[in-house]
Amino acid sequence: MHIQDFQRMMHRIYFHRDSKRGRKGTLNWLKEEIEELGEALNGDDMKALENEFADVLAWLASLANVVKVDLEKASLSKYDGGCPRCRKTPCECPLVK
Repeated sequence: MHIQDFQRMMHRIYFHRDSKRGRKGTLNWLKEEIEELGEALNGDDMKALENEFADVLAWLASLANVVKVDLEKASLSKYDGGCPRCRKTPCECPLVK
């Protein structure tokens, strides 16, 4: 499955609800899922971790649908040539905190 296929699947399943929720509401759900992913990273339950990664991806795709962004196109446009800053693969940018 390609990113675009997954985004279309999320559109079929959730767009009718996400569009009513709007940008801000959908972004808030994504933030909650990222927090849950952070909690799962602190544990050792691989299934819970996989579920939270899936939820974050689903909500990211849902938010992209609400704002009409093609995730696959945007991602490839930015990262297909390697690191957007140094243009290398793997990235050779200095580590910065």
